[in-house]
Amino acid sequence: MIVVGVTGGVGTGKSTVARMFEELGAVVLDADRVAHEVMEPRRVAWRQIVRRYGPQVLNEDGTINRKRLADRAFKTSADRRDLEGIIHPRVIRQMKQQLRRLARRRVRVAVLDVPLLVETGAHRLGDVVVVVTAPPEVQRRRLKQRHWSDEEIARRLRAQWDLSAKVALADYIVDNGDGLEHTRRQVRGLWRRLEAGSRR
Repeated sequence: MIVVGVTGGVGTGKSTVARMFEELGAVVLDADRVAHEVMEPRRVAWRQIVRRYGPQVLNEDGTINRKRLADRAFKTSADRRDLEGIIHPRVIRQMKQQLRRLARRRVRVAVLDVPLLVETGAHRLGDVVVVVTAPPEVQRRRLKQRHWSDEEIARRLRAQWDLSAKVALADYIVDNGDGLEHTRRQVRGLWRRLEAGSRR
């Protein structure tokens, strides 16, 4: 099984590229989905988050309100690091377990959709790192379409490695700044290479 880590900067379109791989036959493990699971009410991470950031980050039904949590956790680098220390080790542990299950099923290509792939060291779980890029003005436009404020965009960008640092670690780069069809052609070409490698 070939394990492909897909990452990039916020707003570059990592999940779009991961979905394209999924359409071609890869199994995608979404770190965001796993994070949702580890933060379910009454689990250890949930208790630690409530203790650290207060009950105001909860919805009425006891689930974590991710917007409120982000507003609180991205205020300072210390706040952010504490949240990452609670969530990331558990997410990586679960993804390792899922990869072992996929290997037993003889899945040929697994894709890890992980926003902070290199920042957390999760790129070491994979065989190949794909970095999705887009020009800064395109990133900002996409984030504005999500109704993010300038302040929130700046905070999120500060929380990630500079995109050029991720590109330096990439095995492959997918440019997602020039329309979906341009991106899809790149992904198809990369898929052919990965499939050829998985047969060896």
